[in-house]
Amino acid sequence: MTQPSSDSITDLPISTTFDLPGFAIERTLGLSWGLIVRSVGTVKGISGGFRALRAGEVPQYTEVVNAARHTALERLVTHVRELGGNAVLGVRFDSSDVGGGLAEIIAYGTAVVVRPL
Repeated sequence: MTQPSSDSITDLPISTTFDLPGFAIERTLGLSWGLIVRSVGTVKGISGGFRALRAGEVPQYTEVVNAARHTALERLVTHVRELGGNAVLGVRFDSSDVGGGLAEIIAYGTAVVVRPL
């Protein structure tokens, strides 16, 4: 398997499971992660705050969280490549409030070297 380009996460196998059908795990490189701390921003915070008064989805917040998860995943893939991996297994997301309207989003998993069967 050749090293994928660094501008795309779609050419690196990513799995929430700990195996990858069609591939053999040659080496486990260890824990890898991608982290972002994000603010909703003033405009989205105000308009989202008004929306939150009603029941239902708050699209302003959904958009920010979705973008943050994508960024965290991109950073995870970058870290995997820095470790010499060509795949990441057991991927999970976690988030927490760090105060002051800031939220931490982390994507983490196990960096591995795989080869096609």
